[in-house]
Amino acid sequence: MVKSSNLIDVFKNGNIVIPIYFLKNYKKFQLEAEEFIMLMYFYNCGDNCTFNPERICNDLGYELSVVMEYIDSLTNKGFISVDVKKNEKGYMEDILTIDGFYNKLKLFVIEEINESSSVATSSSIYDLIEEEFGRTLSSIEYEIIKAWLENNISEDLIKEAVKEAVFNGVSNLKYIDKILYEWGKKGINTVKDVENNRMRRNAVRDRNLDKNDIDMDIVEWNWFDDDE
Repeated sequence: MVKSSNLIDVFKNGNIVIPIYFLKNYKKFQLEAEEFIMLMYFYNCGDNCTFNPERICNDLGYELSVVMEYIDSLTNKGFISVDVKKNEKGYMEDILTIDGFYNKLKLFVIEEINESSSVATSSSIYDLIEEEFGRTLSSIEYEIIKAWLENNISEDLIKEAVKEAVFNGVSNLKYIDKILYEWGKKGINTVKDVENNRMRRNAVRDRNLDKNDIDMDIVEWNWFDDDE
């Protein structure tokens, strides 16, 4: 995983071709095409470049009023800032920085990475269930699984419920949903909780108790018979 603190260094060191990457995504940052062009102009100028509106006009072929309009817009949107700093000769001058742009790009990349990871994780649980069932899931079944994930039921816990269902010879999501529901009622929220519950269940069976003396809340073998 790329660390947030290192991403800006990655950008500045040229490990990502920002103009090409940003060209594909600048509209997601609520930027106009002219703002994108100007921002990339500042990016090519390097860090802490001297703020010289007239030179910008000459380089880009824009009127001064247009340049100032887009500079104000980029400043208000948090992409650039103009600060008074002391130069190498000791004189004070206006310096334009694009640290805001780097920060926004960093957050955007992190969000994309997280979304990709989420999709990959979700996809894996779908694939697992299809493999266990030996068939393709229906659209309704996809929605059921999606609802489990959105309700913060972990992928690992879902896998355990799938194992439980398959062990009992059942391959449908209604059964798995019932297992997850019963586990939730009894505070079984992690794989460790599931393992502890199985150990208690096996201990009861090993004692060969009469069926009437067995605590069915612990055994819970036939999930559909428990309608409480």
